[in-house]
Amino acid sequence: MTSTPANQGPRAHGPWLIANVLAQIAFGLLAMTLCLPSMQEWGTLFNTRQADVQLTFSGYVVAYGALQLVYGPLSDRHGRKPILMLGLVVAGLASVMAALATDIATLTAARVLQGAGSAASMVVSRSMVQDLFTGPQRTRVMAYIGMALGMCPPLATLIGGQIHVRYGWQTNFVLLAVLAAVLLLAAWLGLPRVAKPAPAPGHWLRTMLSAYARLLREPRFLLYVAILAATTATFYAFLAGAPIVLKGYGIGPDGIGWFIMAVPVSYILGNFMTSRLIAQAGESRVMAWGQALTLGGLVVMLALGLFGVQTALAVALPLLLLGFGHGLLNPPALAGTVGVLPALAGSAAAVAGLMQQLTGATGGYLVGLVPHEGAVNLGWMMLAFALTGATAQFFLRRH
Repeated sequence: MTSTPANQGPRAHGPWLIANVLAQIAFGLLAMTLCLPSMQEWGTLFNTRQADVQLTFSGYVVAYGALQLVYGPLSDRHGRKPILMLGLVVAGLASVMAALATDIATLTAARVLQGAGSAASMVVSRSMVQDLFTGPQRTRVMAYIGMALGMCPPLATLIGGQIHVRYGWQTNFVLLAVLAAVLLLAAWLGLPRVAKPAPAPGHWLRTMLSAYARLLREPRFLLYVAILAATTATFYAFLAGAPIVLKGYGIGPDGIGWFIMAVPVSYILGNFMTSRLIAQAGESRVMAWGQALTLGGLVVMLALGLFGVQTALAVALPLLLLGFGHGLLNPPALAGTVGVLPALAGSAAAVAGLMQQLTGATGGYLVGLVPHEGAVNLGWMMLAFALTGATAQFFLRRH
């Protein structure tokens, strides 16, 4: 495969290329969240336990995280576009399988395959940002990515809920299959081929495992990852549990997205504030503020539930603080994971991504194991994950 570096030509700087890369990255999160409003109905439709329904979410998340560890090295060795297109084919076929599912086991298997395919869109497209853009333009594209990923969950749940009510839950998966086909065509026609780097000496698998083993011996890296994993588990527990809690408050699939929007919108604002505060206040102080806001929001939500305030706003409004706190926490924690050993930044990002998705899947699954007459059980669960992250940060400061 031959090419000139993409940042030497005008094609690399065009808005259509940026839009293409953003769409590829956003697809995985869109596929994860578009069907969330339907999950409150699947237990009845398939005559199964809510815990089994939650496995459709957790299965997707585990596959989405684990396959990123594989796609990254494969794209280094075989090129970005072929691996990205392979993932889109798998995700598209899995979406068709999900739309045709007649039982919860088939739907869960389809969601796992969907997550496995969608993982390529995230990790390969992020690598392409490094390949295609340089200097200030790369920074701008990364900012666009953060905003796009922040808005995906609320917009997807809004759209998915409306589609569910008007056309049925299967239509969401038909839409995802169509989007996978459109993105496959866009990748084929619109993404440039980037020259493959010279392979590292030795077998790629041995090199990859050696890098991961080195990272696992770094306590600071592990503590940063623990903070990221805890914030992800807290957020995914909210994503999986909110539809169940809100159903008890009379909110149907078409209204869930308006309340889920509280966390991602305030998260975007928190990211913006981090970019302004980090130079003056420093990483440690900004992260401490983030932990305080996260815990404060959860304590308020839990207190309202314990005092019998049974409304959707009693869940959504306190979690504005959680979203803002996560926006202060995540950027410095992400920078910390890749900064401990800069030579292994790519491997560090892959490990952090995997642990985020695994703990997120755990949070999403545990939601289905307890009853949700109100927001109290969800609040305790989210608070437990948040306290784990705060504990990790305490040891990070001591270290």
